[in-house]
Amino acid sequence: MKLTNKHGIPETFMNVLKRPTYSKGAAHLSATQLLNSPKIVALSKKFDEEIEQDVSDMVWSIFGTAIHNVLEHGKDDNHIVEQRLHAEIDGWTISGAIDLQIRKGETISISDYKTTSAWAVMNEKKDWENQLNIYAWLAEKVKKETVESVSIVAIIRDWSRRDAATKEGYPPAPVKEIPIKLWTFEERQQFILDRIAAHSACEFAMETEGDLPDCTPEEMWEKPAVWAIRKVGGVRAKSLHSTEEEAVGILEELGKGYEMEHRPGERTRCENFCQVNTYCQQYRDYQEEK
Repeated sequence: MKLTNKHGIPETFMNVLKRPTYSKGAAHLSATQLLNSPKIVALSKKFDEEIEQDVSDMVWSIFGTAIHNVLEHGKDDNHIVEQRLHAEIDGWTISGAIDLQIRKGETISISDYKTTSAWAVMNEKKDWENQLNIYAWLAEKVKKETVESVSIVAIIRDWSRRDAATKEGYPPAPVKEIPIKLWTFEERQQFILDRIAAHSACEFAMETEGDLPDCTPEEMWEKPAVWAIRKVGGVRAKSLHSTEEEAVGILEELGKGYEMEHRPGERTRCENFCQVNTYCQQYRDYQEEK
């Protein structure tokens, strides 16, 4: 990957990114890659030397790494920090670096640190549940120890004292531990096998120069098109509707003083956060349709 510095950020930030400490070890896929879109993973590998990323887009990842390093100093005698585990399944080696394991008698609890936004905490990501359950599978598979619970420790970078006092459901403090649903061992293993199958199919398509499997709406962070009803001249919608027919019906009920606005859908990740969108036929087709 080629690092750029379009905004003149101090060179020390560039140096940190040029000297990464992360490694997935001798694994086909890390837990985070396993969860990622197979197409993005495959295209990232193929075009790694051509992909450009600006240091300004990676500042919060640096901050997250720094938080991890600081919190290592807070470990107790029954804590295991930053342990990377590897396990083979269906011919693939999967790895995961577990931020924190706490021994509780004959069981362990697993936690993962996330430097994230208040919005993410209030709208928990499905990927958090998936990732923690992969870690739980690795721990039980490799260490033969029972995982009692899993959780996310969210460090909220945009936390606001005012919002905590006035908004319902807003995190009350800048750090919040979020319990995550723990699946059965069999459920975890089947999920991993399903993800391996998806990545395997994509790799085969890449090797045989076939069509790569499309990213799913969830993987593209797709927001569907909606029809908004609002007061004439207003900005905020009174209601949102998935079809034009439904919106027209509501507009007729409300009568004068209201108008309808079509809000096109968007693929947020594709347009703003995907490093390989220029190499993606699916994205090019989407742009042409727009």
